[in-house]
Amino acid sequence: MKYTIFFMILCLIPTFGGFAAEQPILRIGVQATGTVDWELSALQSEPLQDFQLDIHHVANPEAGKIALQSGAVDMIVSDWIWVSRLRATGVDFTFYPYSDTSGALLVPENSAIRTIKDLQGKRLGIAGGELDKNWLLLQALAKQGQVDLNTSVEKVFGAPPLLNEQIKQNRVDAVLTYWNFAARLESQGYRQVIDGKGILKGLGITDTVPSLGYVFKQSWALENKQAVNRFLTASRRAKNLLCTSDAAWQKVIPLTKADDAATQTRLRQRYCEGRIEHWGEKEQQAEARIYSMLRTLTNNQLTGQSEHLQPGTFWSIE
Repeated sequence: MKYTIFFMILCLIPTFGGFAAEQPILRIGVQATGTVDWELSALQSEPLQDFQLDIHHVANPEAGKIALQSGAVDMIVSDWIWVSRLRATGVDFTFYPYSDTSGALLVPENSAIRTIKDLQGKRLGIAGGELDKNWLLLQALAKQGQVDLNTSVEKVFGAPPLLNEQIKQNRVDAVLTYWNFAARLESQGYRQVIDGKGILKGLGITDTVPSLGYVFKQSWALENKQAVNRFLTASRRAKNLLCTSDAAWQKVIPLTKADDAATQTRLRQRYCEGRIEHWGEKEQQAEARIYSMLRTLTNNQLTGQSEHLQPGTFWSIE
């Protein structure tokens, strides 16, 4: 009888991925159609140590931010500008890099648009809104060539899937969109004019800097430091696995929602190009320069009133 009772008690202990519940649980908010899901899927295929994952799917990036701010999740993937802006108001969010791939400018293969200057007088589809970082930095680069894109192009703002359809229907002449939607267009014969890294290089930022990263409360991370750092290390290892192992990549292909091999191949290529190779003082100083640039370009609208990138914006694995 006593053994039966003991077994029943064991059955009541909640587990995740085969581990008892005393391990720290990391609640992560991710988009069901986002690339973070690929990485977490590869990560979960290996035995997890020191932490458990509780994945919450969110509808879009804004929903993820709301979930994090409300305490519904512990971690999301977002951008460091948002983190710095919130830190200036007293919120202790911090950022650890996930990817340095940010987006690209695409045109039809036979388009006469070869340079940024050629956009003048054209209809340009822009993913996001007026304060999208890709759009802001593209404008800054154009101004170096005495081109004011804000007044010389017809702007069409919209969601990336909609813009992909618009360029296919010749309703816009070019699209400035996020990397995964750009990759889908490339696989269908559309040509890249310039990508986010090229834009930054043109602006004098030669260091490879992350555009997106894991965002979480610094106070929470300090309380769960070992688990958080182990997760971040495991996440990076999972991404490398997807980029080096065809067998691992085959397992996540259904998550890409891409039916043809050309799209799957291009998505993998662009995804792997976004791997973070270096993250330290040099890259963080480059981010501070980008921050100052964006602050000036938007008259504080994107960055908030803080003159400088906030201390503590970036988390480091010690």
